[in-house]
Amino acid sequence: MTTPKTPRSKKSTPEVHETAFAEPLENAASDPQEFVTFKRSHFYSVLVVLAFAVGILLGYVVWGRDAAVAANVETNAAQPAAGAPVAEVPVTQEPQFTRYDIPTEGYPSHGPDDAPIVIVEFSDFQCPFCRRFHDETYRALLDAYPGQIRFVYRNLPLTSIHPDAMPSAIASLCANDQNAYWDYHDKLFSSETLTRETFIQYATDLSLDVEEFTACLDSDKHDEFISQDMEFALNLGVQSTPTFFINGLAVVGAQPLSTFTQIIDKELAGELPK
Repeated sequence: MTTPKTPRSKKSTPEVHETAFAEPLENAASDPQEFVTFKRSHFYSVLVVLAFAVGILLGYVVWGRDAAVAANVETNAAQPAAGAPVAEVPVTQEPQFTRYDIPTEGYPSHGPDDAPIVIVEFSDFQCPFCRRFHDETYRALLDAYPGQIRFVYRNLPLTSIHPDAMPSAIASLCANDQNAYWDYHDKLFSSETLTRETFIQYATDLSLDVEEFTACLDSDKHDEFISQDMEFALNLGVQSTPTFFINGLAVVGAQPLSTFTQIIDKELAGELPK
């Protein structure tokens, strides 16, 4: 049996701090912290994730020339480790929102094309936080807004810490070639192992053309597509998975359902700046 090629990432990944909700691009300390440091360029505005519920101050994503910090703060959140950069957010200051233009055309998606809410997820099939979102929030979120969400998946395999992430991304796109992306996507996130044998078994389970699927695994037809996804995310400043953009507003990490619903409800009500 031929062993599939595993392309190497074309982009080096800057150092970041791990959060309790997201997987960093580089090896992280064993004890997760509540803060993640973002890339130091490309951004000139402050992006706020939100402060909505009583007693909850959700993370602001601050991107600027000289320093950039993303903070995820929950009720009773732990204090950051010593030396971790923290963005001070004056409670009297009006939140500032920055919407980022995230292309969706040509990427796996489901939901109405004219849905009022478009959620783009940059994710990794081997990332435990991405799996947490999929298991705990993903389906409940779609069910809460029937017909109102278009969900788009974009690949950001963290190859330096997840050796099976890139082959999994390739396998998902091989399934997409046979119009079975989302069923295959769900199987990958439910799997304890992500091996070639697993990929082929899932293709068999979904009644795909296994010969065509295997040939796709062994080719490099999707390598450049995934590499471009990774490069786009890194240039944007994304440094952890999962990272979401809700109509262009960034949310970092496997946040609870309430975080997403608070943003979506205000977006649907027209209460957030355009």
